[in-house]
Amino acid sequence: MNTFAITMIVAMIVSSIGFRKYVWFISIGYGFAICAIGITLTVMYRGSLDAGLLIQCILLILYGLRLGGYLALREGRKGTYNRKMQGEIKDGKSMSLGAKCAIWISASLLYACQTSPVSFRLENGDFTDGWVIAGAVLMAAGLALETAADVQKSRAKKIAPYRFVDTGLYRIVRCPNYFGEMTFWTGVMLSGIGSVSGFWQILAVFTGYAGIIYVMFSGARRLEMRQNRTYGDDPEYQAYVKKTPIMIPLIPLYSVEKHKWLVG
Repeated sequence: MNTFAITMIVAMIVSSIGFRKYVWFISIGYGFAICAIGITLTVMYRGSLDAGLLIQCILLILYGLRLGGYLALREGRKGTYNRKMQGEIKDGKSMSLGAKCAIWISASLLYACQTSPVSFRLENGDFTDGWVIAGAVLMAAGLALETAADVQKSRAKKIAPYRFVDTGLYRIVRCPNYFGEMTFWTGVMLSGIGSVSGFWQILAVFTGYAGIIYVMFSGARRLEMRQNRTYGDDPEYQAYVKKTPIMIPLIPLYSVEKHKWLVG
């Protein structure tokens, strides 16, 4: 069995938590699946990992632990967040078992594709080069960005729970956590350059990267629509959204609400 198939099986095992609650396929199950894939690659290739590839595997583990842990803690809260999100996220109670299985398998495939630049490099017997170093730097930067964004938002909400956040990283981009996420996976994708070869490997890498970028922009659209409903009458919010890019700093994209193809 090749490495890609093993990572997908690992992702399926971990993300099967979604059968208890539908959204966990793509939230808690996602985070811990990435963590489990990082652990699996570390164990499988423990005898051949050099420093750069070991760092990448550790970053996958840390990424998954941070995201999965954060989402699990948020899910456990019975307060403002759960009340606010009631009706925003489908509970899946009316979804058929076949539909749930389709989501489970497709999500697990995406997670395997996202991590495939690392798994393919290990399977192909290639070692650290400039692309791995550049990728690891971007992965670390992305992880730091999304962690800082979550911490800053949490602190801001404790001070002003009913106000939108426009401090810290939120001064330069409205979704810094999503920007951090895209930075992380851009690093993973770049690390495969020079190693990934053949149609199926290239297709897997492209699918994983395009998939997570699409998911991030879809998430930004949902967030924008929710914030427009909540803060739309606030003149300060209107001024903020007109001058602050929604996803990428310095890129003058201020809204994705009208892009209805960004669903999910």
